[in-house]
Amino acid sequence: MMQHIFHKGTDDTKPTLLLLHGTGGNEQSLVGLAQEIDATANLLSVRGNILENGMPRFFRRLAEGVFDIEDLIYRTQELNDFLTEAAQQYSFDRQRVIAIGYSNGANIAASLLFHYEDALAGAILHHPMVPRRGIELPVLQDVPIFIGAGTNDPLCSAQESTDLETLLTAAGAKVTTAWFDYGHQLTMSEVQAAKEWYDSINS
Repeated sequence: MMQHIFHKGTDDTKPTLLLLHGTGGNEQSLVGLAQEIDATANLLSVRGNILENGMPRFFRRLAEGVFDIEDLIYRTQELNDFLTEAAQQYSFDRQRVIAIGYSNGANIAASLLFHYEDALAGAILHHPMVPRRGIELPVLQDVPIFIGAGTNDPLCSAQESTDLETLLTAAGAKVTTAWFDYGHQLTMSEVQAAKEWYDSINS
């Protein structure tokens, strides 16, 4: 089991929001953000199982921007299995999970989409990178995905966001990318754009 918190929502028609923090965050980090996006949905917030210099992450990296692919594949499967267990434990619909990830959390969410056809019903990816290149993606027919990208992000180039959009779109996903000029920071304007997108797919 992964370390996590679960808050039961007040509206059963809403999806369950899976919260995935950035490097050095924890299962509390994105709760406020998720409540901005939908205060009535179930929240399942997970802590990454890897420590890098004492900071929680979801998978290992070999250097800045260089992923340990073997570990990424293993941790992605671990998270996918955890979601199935958590759905049984907390009685939520496994087919209706929308990930909200930031940075390292957005990368593991993107990896779920790259490796498992039915892992996520949608995703909000704040400053993600392409998790793996040169693999065939599962069919993601009409899966709605929001990418919050930085035009001047020092950790995640604009090209990474564009490449990710291209790969997901080619797999059938419906991708909306919104661009911001605040580097790698997650700002309220980006959260607001994600909320408007989320409201549009749940209206």
